[in-house]
This record gives sequence, structure tokens and C-alpha cells, in this order.
Amino acid sequence: MASKVPHWQSYLQVIQSRERLRVEHFQKAENILLIVLERVNAMDPRFIVDYSRNLEALEFALSAAEDEVTMEVPLSIDADALLVHECSGEQSDSEKETHGNNQLPGSCCLGVPKEESHLENWTKEDVFSAVGSTESCGHVVPGKILCLLKDLVVAAIVHCKCQSLIKPGELQAERLKEDDMNLPLLVSSGWKMICFNIVPVMRRKQGALKLNSWQERGFPQGSMKKIAQEADYIPASYYHWRYSTNRSVLKLVQIVGTLKGYRLDSLRLLDQVNHEHWREEGKKKGLTFHHLKMVLLWATHFFPSPEDWMDIEGSVYRLLVILLCCLVTKNLPHFLYPEQNLFQGDGLDLNSLYSKVETFASSPEHFLRFHFAIRENNMHQQKDNGLKALLHFPAEEKAYWDTAFFDMLLHKFQMYQIKDTQRISAMTSILTKTKKMVNNQS
Repeated sequence: MASKVPHWQSYLQVIQSRERLRVEHFQKAENILLIVLERVNAMDPRFIVDYSRNLEALEFALSAAEDEVTMEVPLSIDADALLVHECSGEQSDSEKETHGNNQLPGSCCLGVPKEESHLENWTKEDVFSAVGSTESCGHVVPGKILCLLKDLVVAAIVHCKCQSLIKPGELQAERLKEDDMNLPLLVSSGWKMICFNIVPVMRRKQGALKLNSWQERGFPQGSMKKIAQEADYIPASYYHWRYSTNRSVLKLVQIVGTLKGYRLDSLRLLDQVNHEHWREEGKKKGLTFHHLKMVLLWATHFFPSPEDWMDIEGSVYRLLVILLCCLVTKNLPHFLYPEQNLFQGDGLDLNSLYSKVETFASSPEHFLRFHFAIRENNMHQQKDNGLKALLHFPAEEKAYWDTAFFDMLLHKFQMYQIKDTQRISAMTSILTKTKKMVNNQS
């Protein structure tokens, strides 16, 4: 195993060597965008400039792709005073999820209550639609807010260019013509253009995350309380808002970065491998960085001991065994809302992805190098070692979605060097149970 270590360390060192420069590029582009947003705020104070962009910088630095960043623009509104009306049954299934049973809230309307005089800035025609009801006088319309924000951004860009606050070529707004639920701006980082997707966001303290105590396992005590203080709502359609966990997930990833070991390094490395080897032609389809962030959070939960994260190879395999299981069962649960399957509706070829990920797990040394020439396809033949059959068990019995099962998979990959007697006993027990099941089925 010692002979393998240089491959992992060398690959990781190349990734890490680019990180400081990537953060500098991000900050340079971000500063240009903040100049525009400051002008937007000067023209319309209902749009706030949020200067605390450390979460976005962290995500950009960790990710292998250098394409897009979400830039949230908070709205200056007492969002807790608004009435949340869940969408009716005519909405799609993905929009009908409710707060119950810890499910991710679906699309909703945000109504302005009658007699709420301090919300008069949000009952103007440019952001509001009057709808008669017993409780509210109408709704704050996300589509109108997006249209208004787009006009303000265009006007701000013109102003900043006329005042020489932005140099020629530093910002391109051609993609603003796209009809989407965000406003894409291409901003120069001094090296390449970064696409910032500007999204207006409502932040409420009411209706914030309601998390279970088990979700804090593996994280510092009080972590879940820190991330569960607000509920973010972003546009889902012209008339509807939807709940967003983007900031909460990034906060958890940031907290993971404070723990000892190779947790974030394993995410860096796997995302680079994904970007180079697993994504489909054109790099547009396949696993996303969001998928891998969720795998990291589950790995942090299932492997809470610092002993699990002492070396880079073992740390990566903590993520791999969970990812492989999710690909086979076709279910990647959202960490904060486990009832939501992040693979659902993405149009991913999960069978093809599984083959690629297992090939990497079986012979990683062939992938732990940066390629600058065209690579041959099907370089490595996948062997049927019984792993895929094992990975089906969590879908058949929920008890397998646990540390002992993943320890068993680590043992199969010869990545299990844990000395905790209780974990060894639990792993041995589930290994014996699994062998009996396999023998009974054969």
C-alpha cells in the first residue's frame, strides 16, 4: 500500500497548488461584480449587497470546474412577516413536497398580510401582484423581482462603464437575454471569464431547518444549530418561490474543513477525477460538485472518528463506498432532507457512472495523473467481483445504510485499518449476516 501513496499525494499537491491562485481569480472577478451591485443598491435599496462571500470563494476553490458561481442578492424585507402559501395540487410532484417528515419544502407563494404598513416598498407594482384573499393583499412576485433586477443590473453596468469603474472586456452581459431563474453575468478574473449567476433571495427565520439530533453525528456539537437559523427562498418560476439549501450545505462543508484529516482534500481529489474522467463528453452531464458535496457530508456522518481521515487514500475511499452505493441503488439522499433523492430527475446514466467510479476504485493509480493528451477509451476492464450485488442491500433493508456496512465495503477494498473494537464487531456481524443472505440466495 505504501507504494501507492505517492500517486495520491502528488495528484493532491497539484490540485492544492492551484487553489490560492483560484481564490485570487475569484476575488478579482467578485470585486468587479460588487461594483455593479453597489450601484444597483444605490438605485434601489431593496437589493442588498452581501460582502460576506467566503462560502462562494470556498466552493470555487474546491471545485475542479471553473465555470459558474451562484451570487445571492438578499432582499431588504422583513420576510418573517410574509405569509407562506404552499402551491396547490396542480404543481408538479417535485414542487409538492411539504415541511412534514423533514421533506424539502416545495414551491410556494409569499403573501403580504393586510395591515402590514412597513412592507409598503414591497407592494409596489414593480414587484407585487394584488390578489384578493382573507389573509393577504397580494404576493411578492419573483418573476417581477428578476425583471427589475435585470434592468437595474444593465443600468448599473452602463453607469460603471461610463464612469470608468469597469474596464472594457471585464464584464459581459449577453447571457442576460436567457429566460431563466437567475441572471448570468460573465466577469473577467484576469485569467478567464467566470459566470456569476445572480439570484435574489428571501431570508426568513421562521420555517428554518428542523433537524434531527442524529444528523449532527460526525460534526462539532452545535453545528446544526448554526446552519438552521434561516430559511432561504429563491425564484422557482415567475410566480413561485422555492426553498434553497445551497447556503446551509456550504456552511456544513465549511465546518467539515475545520476538522482534522483529509476530508476536504478527498472532495477536491474526487471532483478533479470526476471532471477529468467521469463526466460525459463536453463536461456538461454527469456528477456535479453538489452531488459530491452531499457524499462528503454523509461520509462525515458515517465515519465520525478522526482515525478514518488520517491518510488521503483511506479518506477518498470513505467517499467512494458511499458514492458507489448511491449509484447502484439510484438514490443519493439529501443530507438535510433524506427523503429527497438528488439523482431523481437529473437524467444521469447511473449505470455508466457506476462503471466509471468502480473502475477508479479498483485501480486508482491509472487515474491519479494529469493528462494533457487525448486519452483512449476503455483503458481498464471492469471485473465482476461481487461488489455490485453487495451495494444493493441498503435499498432492500434500511439497516444497511450505516457505518458497519460501509466498513465492510472498506474491508473489501482493503482500506479498513480501524482499531475500534466496537466497530470491528459491528462490521464482522454485518459481514456474517451478508454472507448468509448471499448463500441463501445462491
